[in-house]
Amino acid sequence: MTSMAPSSPAPRSADVRRVWRPALLALLGVLLCATANAKQSDRSKPVNVDAKSADATAQPNGVSHIKGDVVITQGTLKATGNLATIHFDGQSQVKRVVLTGHAHIQQLDDHDNLMTGNADSIDYNVPGGVAILTGSAHVKQAGRGSASGDRLVYDTKTSTMTAHSDGDNRVHLVFQAKQKPAKSAPPKPSAPATSASAATPPAASSTPAPAAAASAAAGN
Repeated sequence: MTSMAPSSPAPRSADVRRVWRPALLALLGVLLCATANAKQSDRSKPVNVDAKSADATAQPNGVSHIKGDVVITQGTLKATGNLATIHFDGQSQVKRVVLTGHAHIQQLDDHDNLMTGNADSIDYNVPGGVAILTGSAHVKQAGRGSASGDRLVYDTKTSTMTAHSDGDNRVHLVFQAKQKPAKSAPPKPSAPATSASAATPPAASSTPAPAAAASAAAGN
């Protein structure tokens, strides 16, 4: 008797998610990729920090702790949060900024389209131009769409984004359709011309009415 090999068990849902997740992330990056990169001039601008208090140092490989309504800008790039930790490299240049507490980031691209992102925390790699948004993360790109998830990775150099969610949580995507130009309304038809005879009322007659003429004759 010929033995039959047991059929392979159907993949579990978790296995399916592992198989499809790389493809979905790649698709997301392609669909949300901007035709123009983030403003190229931003990367050459200085990093400015404004807050209520700071335990700051610019020593090589040092770390600064910034507290209270933190605002960090670099050109059109703006990041805000309750707390910030700034890491410096061996040349005392800012290499990493971590924002926590109502963290927000925004930036224009070369066509002045605005990207905005919000999360519980934002970890921004300054030289690489990559922002990692974690916890109730949401990113919106004007004219292109938006993404929400537990963790979003946004590349400010290429305006591409990948999204992740943990466990049974889901990634939510919105792709903005290209708006068609509105059609102009057809011209209204001109009003018909009015003839002079129709426009001018008839002149009053100077001939007396028959009854009035008879009365005048009787009086004579």
